[in-house]
This record gives sequence, C-alpha cells and structure tokens, in this order.
Amino acid sequence: MMKKIIKYIAVVFATGALFNSCETTELGLTENPNALIPNQADPDFYLNAAQQRFAEVVEELGEDGSEVVRMEQMGTRIYQSAYSPSNFDTAWERAYQETIKNIRDMNVLAEEAELFYHIGMGQLMEAYTMTLLVDYFGDVPYSEAFQAPDILNPKLDPGADIYSASLTLLDEAIANFGRTSTSDPAIDFYYDGDATAWIKACNTLKLRIYLNLGNTAAFNSIISSGNYIQDASEDFQFTWGTNAVQPDTRHPGYGQNYTDQGAGDYQSIWLMDIMQNSNDPRIRFYFYRQNATVPGAPGVAPNEETIACSLTTAPAHYIAGGYAYCSLPNGYWGRNHGDDAGGPPDGLLKTAPGVYPDAGQYDDDSFGEISLGSGGGGAGITPMLLSSTVDFWRAEVLANTDIESAKPFLISGVQKSIDKVSTFGSLDPNADLSVGPTAADISTFVLLVGTEFDDAESEEEKWNVIADQFLISLKGNGHDGFNFYRRTGYPTDLEPNLEPDPGAFIRSFFYPASAASANQFIVQKPGVAEQVFWDTNPAFPTFPVAN
Repeated sequence: MMKKIIKYIAVVFATGALFNSCETTELGLTENPNALIPNQADPDFYLNAAQQRFAEVVEELGEDGSEVVRMEQMGTRIYQSAYSPSNFDTAWERAYQETIKNIRDMNVLAEEAELFYHIGMGQLMEAYTMTLLVDYFGDVPYSEAFQAPDILNPKLDPGADIYSASLTLLDEAIANFGRTSTSDPAIDFYYDGDATAWIKACNTLKLRIYLNLGNTAAFNSIISSGNYIQDASEDFQFTWGTNAVQPDTRHPGYGQNYTDQGAGDYQSIWLMDIMQNSNDPRIRFYFYRQNATVPGAPGVAPNEETIACSLTTAPAHYIAGGYAYCSLPNGYWGRNHGDDAGGPPDGLLKTAPGVYPDAGQYDDDSFGEISLGSGGGGAGITPMLLSSTVDFWRAEVLANTDIESAKPFLISGVQKSIDKVSTFGSLDPNADLSVGPTAADISTFVLLVGTEFDDAESEEEKWNVIADQFLISLKGNGHDGFNFYRRTGYPTDLEPNLEPDPGAFIRSFFYPASAASANQFIVQKPGVAEQVFWDTNPAFPTFPVAN
C-alpha cells in the first residue's frame, strides 16, 4: 500500500499542470486552446490523470447513492429538493472532460504505439463511467460527446444504447489485455500491471450490467467461466494516500471529516442501529465514536444545544414502525434519514467515519476527539467492484426464482465483507485492536445471519435479510446499493424519511445545471421520479415500499 501512496503523490504532482492549466470547460463547449493536445503529451500522462479523475467521479456520485438508501445520512426532507442540479456539475465535468476525454486523447497516441494495456484500462474506465451516468441520470450524451468543435451540443443517447456500447467496450478491453503491448503503463493504480486482474474486473462489470438488464443467462455464463472477481485480492478499488496539501491525496471522506474542527458529516442512524443491534463485527471499523453517550439516549439527559431532537418526540410514523429516532445508545451519534436541522457545534462530539473505507480511526473504546491526520490518515479506498458484492449479486439472481437457494451466497458475501473490512484496523497505528471482534464473535455473527434467514417467515422477510446485509457490505459504494433498491424494492424495513410525505422517491437525479444550460438537447427533468431505462418496477408510490 505504501508503494501505491508514493506513486500516487508523484503522479498527482506530475499531472497537476493538466488540471491547473485548464479553465473549467463544460461538455459541448470547445476545447481549451491552452490545454495540451494529444501530439504534445505522453500516453502515461493522460492515463494517470484519467485514473485519478475516474476515482473521484465514482466516489462523488457514490456518496449521493449511499445517502438515498440510508447507507449515509441524507439531510433533506423532500426528495425533490434533496439534490440540486448544480450538485452534479463537478462530477459531470470530471466524467466527461477529465476522465473520458483524457482517455480518448490518450488513445490517439496509444493506438499508434501499440499500447494495448493502456487502451484496455481506458476502455474499462469509460464503460464504468458511462454506465454510472446512465444509472444516475438516464439518457446522457455519448456518441457525439467528444466531437467539439464540430458538435457543440451533443445529443442524448438512450441509456440502453450506452449499455450496449459499454459491453462492446469491455469485450474490446478484454481482447486488448490479451495482446502484447510495446510497454506497460508507468503507473497502474488499480492492479499494478496485472492484466489478468483487469480482465476479471471487465467481466465483473459485465455482471453488473447484465444484472440491471435482467439478462440472467448472460450473467450465469460469466459465472460459469469463473473469470471474474472472486477474492478480495482481486477487488477493483482505488487506494488513496495520506498527503494533506499540495496535493491532497487523502480519501475525500477523510478530508471532509478529519479536521481540527471535527467531523462534518453525520453518520446514518439506520446503519448504526442495525449493526449495533446485531453485534455486527464491522461496526468498529465503519464508525468512530468520539463520545460514550449520546444526549437523549436511554438514561442520558437530552441536550438542546447539541441535539435539538433529543427534546422532541419521534414522528408518528417512526413510532408506529418502531424505528430508532434521534439518539442511539453507546455513543453512536448520528442523524435520521431526512433530518435537515442546522449544524450545532458538535464536530468533536458526533460519530465520525471509521477506518473502513475512509482510513479514519478504529473504534477501540478510547472515545477521544478526532483530529487532522489521526487514524489511518486518509489512506483508505474507494470500492468499485468487490468479491463480496458478486456473491450478493449471485444471491439476488437465485432469490428471484428460489429464495432458499440464495442462502449460501448471502453467507459467503457477509463473510468476505467481514474478512476484508477486518484488515483495515492496521491502518490506524494507535488503535488497540484487541478491543474488537474475535474469531468467535465473527463466526457467531455469520451463523446468526443464516439463522435469521432460515427463521424468516415470509419471502419478503428473507429478501430483507439479503438486502440489509448487502447494503451493510457496500459501505463506500452507493452505486450498487441504489441500483439494488431500484431493481428489487428491498429492503422494505428501511428507516423512512422523517418527513411523513417526502414526495416521490428518487429514481434518477436531475441533470447537472451546467449541462442543462449549455446543451440545447438536455432538457431538465420535471422531477426525480423519472426512471432509468432498466428500472421497470412500478412508479411511486407503489415502489419502493420504505420511501
């Protein structure tokens, strides 16, 4: 990991000129005449920039997906106004101009020099990025998106066409990884020069695409081949560094929360509550408690200044459903879904992100204040395609026809997730790792998940077990959680919005404000209930049940 951190810092310095010399440009506008053109640059220069920006796009959009499905806390009561169009301007620009455009410019040089490994990496990143944009926004520009100045207003391509093109890109990437290149990339942040691992990642992304498409036969064909991510050592992820300034290479979530003023984000009460109640061994890795108690929790006096809701009664629909409200026991200090109260001086009081995946502090019951640089210093990961996720996908496919047959992959997914998360404790050099789950604790938890599944009295309850555990395993990856929820409608026991009538659930997000204003073909959506092409479930309010 240290080698990757050093590489990362070196590359960001090397590529800084590319990011700092270019004025902000929007999709569809002419290229910046001050920017480098392909025949002035080295292929590695473009590839390095694309790798970093790709990770930032995945991380930024993933945070929004996580909030919608309660993996992270969403701080707006009405779904229609939860995410303004301008919220997506940066991710949109990074996706098109700073990821795919760099890849396309690199290809001009890479094709001539027979740098097939470079091209294959770019093709996977392009396919991942474009399908991600479809999943979040629906129809988006693609076929005409990189033809400025000839085309300044690229048309929207149907999401289904982009999915099809992405599958073709992945097949081409697999072929390129099997060819002999004149040289390998100077830096491969993801697999450090392992073409076989990249091929498995390509096939695993195809699994996600086929799952969204409902193409079970194609999904099972890849599974039968065995040529996909099956072990944590093969996981597709980006590893961040610890440098705080010039450049900041830390995990973005760490940078937002590990400051001298304390944490900026609130952790999800739903996620902390379900993990605490089940003695989930991952909880000490996911969350770091700065306090042993929370105002308003059982036996703890309320405090209007730090937690105003500790003096209020839970909404009627929370009481009726038995959902945890406002304050949790044992120091798990967060907020409910939709809590839009102002920010009191609680940065050094509330629960902060833990050592997984942000590389914050491991929770060893020390209950100290976080600070700039504490814990793992931000050298965490952005998970993109994990072996545990594949097992949950396999459970989903089986559950669609025979719910009982899903159990082995539910158990395997949970076990793989725990095994991976447990390795992150070592990132915090000051952590007392003896305070935490033992092998027996982990074994007991996994057995209890299986028992809960067996004892579930209905198919819906069994689906909820699968869904709850899948969402828990996806910490740091909101894409697959958001997709799963729209595909299946589970879990139905998710904590509801604090607002009794929050409006239509988000089925896709508004187009970025910059794109809608700059491109005549992008007409802003009237609302967030518009479903992407593969989301064929009933419209609101029939689905999703939990709203």
